[in-house]
Amino acid sequence: MEALRLCVVVPTYNNQETLPDVLNEILLYSSRVIVVNDGSTDKTADVLEIFSERVEVVSYAPNRGKGFALKTGFDHAEALGYKGAVSIDSDGQHLASEIGRFVEHAEKYPDTLLLGQRTTEGTMPAGSSFANKFSNFWFAVQTANRFHDTQNGFRLYPLAAMKGMRPLTSRYEAELEILVRSAWRGIRIIPVPTRVYYPPGSERVTHFRPGKDFLRISLLNTLLTLLAIVYGYPSMFIRRLFTKRKKS
Repeated sequence: MEALRLCVVVPTYNNQETLPDVLNEILLYSSRVIVVNDGSTDKTADVLEIFSERVEVVSYAPNRGKGFALKTGFDHAEALGYKGAVSIDSDGQHLASEIGRFVEHAEKYPDTLLLGQRTTEGTMPAGSSFANKFSNFWFAVQTANRFHDTQNGFRLYPLAAMKGMRPLTSRYEAELEILVRSAWRGIRIIPVPTRVYYPPGSERVTHFRPGKDFLRISLLNTLLTLLAIVYGYPSMFIRRLFTKRKKS
Protein backbone atom coordinates (compact mmCIF):
# COMPACT_ATOMS: atom_id res chain seq x y z
CA MET A 1 0.00 0.00 0.00
CA GLU A 2 2.91 2.33 0.70
CA ALA A 3 4.36 1.90 -2.79
CA LEU A 4 0.98 2.57 -4.40
CA ARG A 5 0.26 5.41 -1.94
CA LEU A 6 -3.02 3.90 -0.79
CA CYS A 7 -4.90 4.40 2.46
CA VAL A 8 -8.07 3.05 4.07
CA VAL A 9 -11.03 5.37 4.68
CA VAL A 10 -13.57 4.28 7.32
CA PRO A 11 -16.77 6.34 7.55
CA THR A 12 -18.55 5.65 10.84
CA TYR A 13 -21.75 6.69 12.54
CA ASN A 14 -22.86 5.26 15.90
CA ASN A 15 -20.98 1.97 15.54
CA GLN A 16 -19.34 1.95 18.95
CA GLU A 17 -19.87 -1.80 19.38
CA THR A 18 -18.25 -2.94 16.13
CA LEU A 19 -15.74 -0.16 15.49
CA PRO A 20 -12.94 -1.40 17.85
CA ASP A 21 -12.78 -4.84 16.23
CA VAL A 22 -13.00 -3.32 12.74
CA LEU A 23 -10.08 -0.96 13.39
CA ASN A 24 -7.96 -3.63 15.08
CA GLU A 25 -8.44 -5.88 12.07
CA ILE A 26 -7.69 -3.13 9.55
CA LEU A 27 -4.49 -2.23 11.39
CA LEU A 28 -3.23 -5.77 10.83
CA TYR A 29 -3.13 -5.00 7.11
CA SER A 30 -2.55 -1.26 6.89
CA SER A 31 -1.21 1.49 9.14
CA ARG A 32 -2.61 4.18 6.86
CA VAL A 33 -6.14 4.58 8.14
CA ILE A 34 -8.46 7.59 8.12
CA VAL A 35 -11.62 7.36 10.21
CA VAL A 36 -14.39 9.87 9.56
CA ASN A 37 -16.65 10.27 12.58
CA ASP A 38 -19.87 11.37 10.89
CA GLY A 39 -21.50 13.15 13.83
CA SER A 40 -21.83 10.09 16.06
CA THR A 41 -23.88 10.57 19.23
CA ASP A 42 -22.88 7.35 21.02
CA LYS A 43 -19.42 6.57 22.46
CA THR A 44 -17.67 6.47 19.08
CA ALA A 45 -15.51 9.46 20.08
CA ASP A 46 -14.27 7.55 23.14
CA VAL A 47 -13.39 4.56 20.97
CA LEU A 48 -11.48 6.76 18.54
CA GLU A 49 -9.57 8.38 21.39
CA ILE A 50 -8.11 4.95 22.15
CA PHE A 51 -6.94 4.62 18.54
CA SER A 52 -5.86 8.25 18.12
CA GLU A 53 -2.14 7.43 17.91
CA ARG A 54 -2.62 4.77 15.26
CA VAL A 55 -5.24 6.25 12.92
CA GLU A 56 -6.09 9.66 11.49
CA VAL A 57 -9.43 10.88 12.86
CA VAL A 58 -11.67 13.49 11.26
CA SER A 59 -14.78 14.43 13.24
CA TYR A 60 -17.65 16.84 12.77
CA ALA A 61 -21.26 17.34 13.88
CA PRO A 62 -24.08 16.89 13.20
CA ASN A 63 -24.43 13.72 11.16
CA ARG A 64 -24.21 14.51 7.42
CA GLY A 65 -24.50 11.07 5.80
CA LYS A 66 -22.18 8.50 4.26
CA GLY A 67 -21.66 10.46 1.03
CA PHE A 68 -20.45 13.49 2.95
CA ALA A 69 -18.23 11.26 5.11
CA LEU A 70 -16.63 9.74 2.00
CA LYS A 71 -16.06 13.19 0.52
CA THR A 72 -14.42 14.31 3.76
CA GLY A 73 -12.25 11.20 3.86
CA PHE A 74 -11.13 11.61 0.24
CA ASP A 75 -10.26 15.27 0.81
CA HIS A 76 -8.17 14.35 3.85
CA ALA A 77 -6.49 11.48 2.01
CA GLU A 78 -5.46 13.72 -0.88
CA ALA A 79 -4.18 16.36 1.55
CA LEU A 80 -1.92 13.66 3.02
CA GLY A 81 -0.63 12.73 -0.43
CA TYR A 82 -2.50 9.48 -1.05
CA LYS A 83 -3.37 8.51 -4.63
CA GLY A 84 -6.10 6.00 -3.80
CA ALA A 85 -8.37 5.00 -0.94
CA VAL A 86 -9.99 1.73 0.08
CA SER A 87 -13.39 2.44 1.63
CA ILE A 88 -14.58 -0.03 4.27
CA ASP A 89 -17.66 0.12 6.49
CA SER A 90 -17.44 0.11 10.27
CA ASP A 91 -20.33 -2.27 10.98
CA GLY A 92 -18.17 -5.39 10.74
CA GLN A 93 -19.64 -6.76 7.50
CA HIS A 94 -16.56 -6.03 5.40
CA LEU A 95 -13.53 -8.17 6.19
CA ALA A 96 -10.25 -6.28 6.39
CA SER A 97 -8.41 -9.42 5.34
CA GLU A 98 -9.80 -8.74 1.85
CA ILE A 99 -7.88 -5.46 1.53
CA GLY A 100 -5.01 -7.41 -0.01
CA ARG A 101 -7.24 -8.34 -2.95
CA PHE A 102 -7.71 -4.67 -3.76
CA VAL A 103 -3.99 -3.98 -3.49
CA GLU A 104 -3.18 -6.86 -5.85
CA HIS A 105 -5.69 -5.60 -8.41
CA ALA A 106 -4.46 -2.01 -8.02
CA GLU A 107 -0.96 -3.16 -8.98
CA LYS A 108 -2.31 -4.82 -12.14
CA TYR A 109 -4.87 -2.16 -13.01
CA PRO A 110 -3.71 1.33 -11.99
CA ASP A 111 -6.14 4.26 -12.07
CA THR A 112 -9.06 1.81 -11.84
CA LEU A 113 -12.09 1.93 -9.57
CA LEU A 114 -12.20 -1.49 -7.93
CA LEU A 115 -15.71 -2.53 -6.92
CA GLY A 116 -16.12 -5.23 -4.29
CA GLN A 117 -18.37 -8.05 -5.41
CA ARG A 118 -19.83 -9.82 -2.40
CA THR A 119 -19.51 -13.51 -1.72
CA THR A 120 -21.53 -13.72 1.48
CA GLU A 121 -21.06 -15.52 4.76
CA GLY A 122 -24.59 -15.59 6.13
CA THR A 123 -27.79 -14.51 4.44
CA MET A 124 -28.03 -11.10 2.79
CA PRO A 125 -31.02 -9.23 4.24
CA ALA A 126 -33.98 -9.16 1.87
CA GLY A 127 -34.00 -5.36 1.83
CA SER A 128 -30.34 -5.21 0.89
CA SER A 129 -30.81 -7.79 -1.84
CA PHE A 130 -33.69 -5.83 -3.39
CA ALA A 131 -31.81 -2.51 -3.17
CA ASN A 132 -28.78 -4.07 -4.84
CA LYS A 133 -30.80 -5.49 -7.74
CA PHE A 134 -32.58 -2.15 -8.09
CA SER A 135 -29.24 -0.32 -8.21
CA ASN A 136 -27.72 -2.82 -10.66
CA PHE A 137 -30.61 -2.29 -13.07
CA TRP A 138 -30.38 1.50 -13.08
CA PHE A 139 -26.59 1.48 -13.33
CA ALA A 140 -26.92 -0.62 -16.50
CA VAL A 141 -29.51 1.81 -17.88
CA GLN A 142 -27.34 4.83 -17.13
CA THR A 143 -23.99 3.48 -18.34
CA ALA A 144 -24.62 0.39 -20.55
CA ASN A 145 -22.37 -1.53 -18.14
CA ARG A 146 -23.46 -4.44 -15.97
CA PHE A 147 -22.20 -5.28 -12.50
CA HIS A 148 -23.75 -7.56 -9.92
CA ASP A 149 -23.00 -5.55 -6.78
CA THR A 150 -23.23 -1.80 -7.35
CA GLN A 151 -24.35 -1.23 -3.73
CA ASN A 152 -21.20 -2.66 -2.19
CA GLY A 153 -19.35 0.04 -0.25
CA PHE A 154 -16.13 -1.99 -0.10
CA ARG A 155 -14.16 -0.35 -2.92
CA LEU A 156 -10.87 1.15 -3.97
CA TYR A 157 -11.28 4.67 -5.31
CA PRO A 158 -8.47 5.89 -7.63
CA LEU A 159 -8.32 9.43 -6.26
CA ALA A 160 -5.62 10.54 -8.70
CA ALA A 161 -7.66 9.39 -11.71
CA MET A 162 -10.83 10.91 -10.27
CA LYS A 163 -9.09 14.31 -10.24
CA GLY A 164 -11.11 15.85 -7.45
CA MET A 165 -14.42 14.19 -8.32
CA ARG A 166 -16.52 13.93 -5.18
CA PRO A 167 -20.08 12.75 -4.53
CA LEU A 168 -22.59 15.56 -4.86
CA THR A 169 -25.20 13.66 -2.85
CA SER A 170 -24.67 13.20 0.86
CA ARG A 171 -26.12 9.87 1.95
CA TYR A 172 -26.27 6.26 0.77
CA GLU A 173 -27.14 7.21 -2.79
CA ALA A 174 -23.68 8.79 -3.14
CA GLU A 175 -22.02 5.44 -3.81
CA LEU A 176 -24.17 4.80 -6.89
CA GLU A 177 -23.75 8.39 -8.03
CA ILE A 178 -19.97 8.29 -7.99
CA LEU A 179 -19.94 4.90 -9.71
CA VAL A 180 -22.08 6.23 -12.58
CA ARG A 181 -20.08 9.44 -12.92
CA SER A 182 -16.84 7.45 -12.97
CA ALA A 183 -18.17 5.35 -15.85
CA TRP A 184 -19.15 8.50 -17.74
CA ARG A 185 -15.68 9.95 -17.20
CA GLY A 186 -14.05 6.85 -18.64
CA ILE A 187 -12.57 5.53 -15.40
CA ARG A 188 -12.23 1.78 -15.71
CA ILE A 189 -14.34 -0.21 -13.21
CA ILE A 190 -13.38 -3.78 -12.31
CA PRO A 191 -15.22 -6.07 -9.86
CA VAL A 192 -13.17 -7.71 -7.11
CA PRO A 193 -14.66 -10.76 -5.33
CA THR A 194 -14.74 -10.07 -1.59
CA ARG A 195 -16.19 -12.00 1.33
CA VAL A 196 -18.81 -10.24 3.43
CA TYR A 197 -20.13 -11.34 6.80
CA TYR A 198 -23.82 -10.90 7.64
CA PRO A 199 -24.45 -11.45 11.35
CA PRO A 200 -27.78 -12.78 12.64
CA GLY A 201 -30.63 -10.30 12.36
CA SER A 202 -30.62 -9.52 16.07
CA GLU A 203 -26.97 -8.38 15.86
CA ARG A 204 -27.18 -6.27 12.72
CA VAL A 205 -26.72 -2.52 12.93
CA THR A 206 -28.00 -0.38 10.08
CA HIS A 207 -28.69 3.31 9.65
CA PHE A 208 -30.44 2.90 6.32
CA ARG A 209 -33.86 4.57 6.43
CA PRO A 210 -36.05 2.50 4.07
CA GLY A 211 -38.55 5.27 3.29
CA LYS A 212 -36.38 8.37 3.10
CA ASP A 213 -33.26 6.78 1.67
CA PHE A 214 -35.10 4.74 -0.95
CA LEU A 215 -36.88 7.92 -2.05
CA ARG A 216 -33.53 9.74 -2.32
CA ILE A 217 -32.11 6.88 -4.40
CA SER A 218 -35.17 6.89 -6.68
CA LEU A 219 -34.89 10.64 -7.25
CA LEU A 220 -31.18 10.28 -7.96
CA ASN A 221 -31.83 7.54 -10.51
CA THR A 222 -34.39 9.72 -12.27
CA LEU A 223 -31.86 12.55 -12.51
CA LEU A 224 -28.99 10.30 -13.58
CA THR A 225 -31.11 8.71 -16.31
CA LEU A 226 -31.92 12.14 -17.74
CA LEU A 227 -28.26 13.17 -17.51
CA ALA A 228 -27.22 9.92 -19.18
CA ILE A 229 -29.20 10.93 -22.25
CA VAL A 230 -27.87 14.48 -22.56
CA TYR A 231 -24.36 14.01 -21.15
CA GLY A 232 -23.37 10.49 -20.07
CA TYR A 233 -23.83 8.55 -23.29
CA PRO A 234 -22.57 11.35 -25.58
CA SER A 235 -19.41 11.77 -23.49
CA MET A 236 -18.74 8.01 -23.45
CA PHE A 237 -19.30 7.82 -27.23
CA ILE A 238 -16.93 10.73 -27.94
CA ARG A 239 -14.28 9.28 -25.63
CA ARG A 240 -14.44 5.88 -27.31
CA LEU A 241 -14.31 7.50 -30.75
CA PHE A 242 -11.13 9.41 -29.91
CA THR A 243 -9.62 6.28 -28.36
CA LYS A 244 -10.24 4.31 -31.57
CA ARG A 245 -8.70 7.07 -33.67
CA LYS A 246 -5.58 7.16 -31.50
CA LYS A 247 -5.17 3.40 -31.81
CA SER A 248 -5.59 3.56 -35.58
